[in-house]
Amino acid sequence: MPVYQYKGLTAKGKTISGVAEASGPFELQKKLAQENIYLTEVGEAKVSVATASGASVLRKEVSLRSVFERVRQSDVAIMTRQLATLLRASVPMSEALQALVAQQENKRFRAMLATVREKVREGSSLADALSEHKEAFSDLYVNMVRVGEASGTLDIVLSRLADFLESSVRLRSKIIAAMIYPILMVCVAFVIVTIMMLFVIPKVTEMFEEMGGQLPLVTRILIAISHTFANTWFIVFPLLGVGVYYLRRYTRTEKGRLWADSLVLRMPVFGATIRLIAVARFARTLATLLNGGVPVLTALDIAKNIVNNVVLAKAIEEARLAVREGESIAKPLEKSGQFPPMMTHMIAIGEQSGQLEEMLLNVADAYDSEVENKVTTLTAVLEPVMIVGMGLMVTFLVFAILMPMLKMNEVIVGH
Repeated sequence: MPVYQYKGLTAKGKTISGVAEASGPFELQKKLAQENIYLTEVGEAKVSVATASGASVLRKEVSLRSVFERVRQSDVAIMTRQLATLLRASVPMSEALQALVAQQENKRFRAMLATVREKVREGSSLADALSEHKEAFSDLYVNMVRVGEASGTLDIVLSRLADFLESSVRLRSKIIAAMIYPILMVCVAFVIVTIMMLFVIPKVTEMFEEMGGQLPLVTRILIAISHTFANTWFIVFPLLGVGVYYLRRYTRTEKGRLWADSLVLRMPVFGATIRLIAVARFARTLATLLNGGVPVLTALDIAKNIVNNVVLAKAIEEARLAVREGESIAKPLEKSGQFPPMMTHMIAIGEQSGQLEEMLLNVADAYDSEVENKVTTLTAVLEPVMIVGMGLMVTFLVFAILMPMLKMNEVIVGH
């Protein structure tokens, strides 16, 4: 069925735009008329059809911008909160999705929601419609929606999902904001050193060689470094690129990913913080799933993919197998040695008291707070260290260049 981009006017005179499937412009006009939308402009979007596993997959290309525009987790969180609010106000699902499509600014996400709306209108469940867009809606999201639809508590489930997504977005934003300054400092330092080594130092070296005489040790060291860098960069950089390429290929294999993830967790300072982030995500995801009524085995199977670490995922999978055999969740997690003792202890108490979801949320909140403190402390330490490092580098360059000039002035004055 063709896909159309359209613009129209509501009964109140508000201009809206969207994407919809219809057999032709006339049918599209009738569809929109049922929603009290007067069609003012319509154009067919480009459509390509691909077949995967015998199923026909429809891909819409609304514009060049929408192809490169990605759906951010914050967009999904806002949409989820809005959908929960509309459903709580007893707005029908089709009308709620239509409202979300009309106000969505991200063209790629708007096209996704338009497809979801059409699927729901055709009789599909919301979970099935969302499952066709894995790039925006994870297995966690789809399973929670499925449970909400089955239990008749979709608005409550969507509110919990929105809380979960918003919490993840906040934590990620804080970490990114904290790391921007150190990364920027490293990039600036790299650019300065590269320019000095490739362009400035060679010119200064020529001048010093014309002067003759014995150059200071600091200057000779700088010239040696500059010569080495200038004569080998075209070899070193390609070798580094090849090394990075093959390292990435290796880490995509099962053995390589296990090695890389183990190494990450053993890193000094950073390893402990990365572990806490993964553990907090696991605890919050598991609590959200269990709160939504997802069975514990399914919840563990979904949550293991959230940690984004093969070592921790393997420990969770072993715990899932143990739970299937009748064991508790806490014991196999404790045996793995990959999870903090406080977490396994809290899970054990939650299982005994019947308050597992609440305990998991408490663990997630505690570790999120600890991660924020660690990142803040790490940033506070990194900033002065990097400033001192750059100061030492600049001092070395200044002394290496100025000392021969001072000697040259002494020689000139002496003559």
